[in-house]
Amino acid sequence: MLLVPLYEHPAERAEDWAALVRCADRLRAVVLNPASGPGPAADEHFLAVTHRLRDAGVPVLGYADTDYGRRPHRDVVADLLRYRDWYGTDGAFLDQAAAEGEFLPHYRRLAVAARAAGARTLVLNHGAHPHPGYVELADLLVTFEGPWDAYQDAEVPEWTAAHPPERFCHLVYGVPPGAPAAQLARSRGAAVHCAVPGTGAHPWSSLPSALTVAG
Repeated sequence: MLLVPLYEHPAERAEDWAALVRCADRLRAVVLNPASGPGPAADEHFLAVTHRLRDAGVPVLGYADTDYGRRPHRDVVADLLRYRDWYGTDGAFLDQAAAEGEFLPHYRRLAVAARAAGARTLVLNHGAHPHPGYVELADLLVTFEGPWDAYQDAEVPEWTAAHPPERFCHLVYGVPPGAPAAQLARSRGAAVHCAVPGTGAHPWSSLPSALTVAG
């Protein structure tokens, strides 16, 4: 299954968003990120694609930056409430999540607040394997985010084997055509992934290669 962070405006990349709707049965969720967060006001184009994805059965997650535990609790929650009220999102994607055990109480409070705000799917994007205690807080942990070159040699800690693969996701960019990203993710205990060809400072501007190949 694919978790897709497509950080492009639907008015400019309408076909890419339409492709996500067509491939709904292959998606675990889609991350909604209008402006590195919900932005200053609701956007009718994002609202339209949100409705189409949800009608197709795809969970839509509101993106909120947590700045590795430094961003105030109230600011993160305010973002999640805006997503809920403006777009009817049914989940949350908490980016730049801290990985250290000392931040567990902070993220536990965020998890409780996200659930109270209606998040049926909660994702923590650590980008690396965190303290095992984070597993109990979210439905899905992103335990790798980085380039293909680094992913090929990435290691997986033993504690992950005690949990279902459906609890882990790997986000990989700079993936060359034909690279076995999905197979590698599964072999490392992650049932959810996203592999895109994009590189540079904004790699998540491209669709997963699996969707562009399959159509």
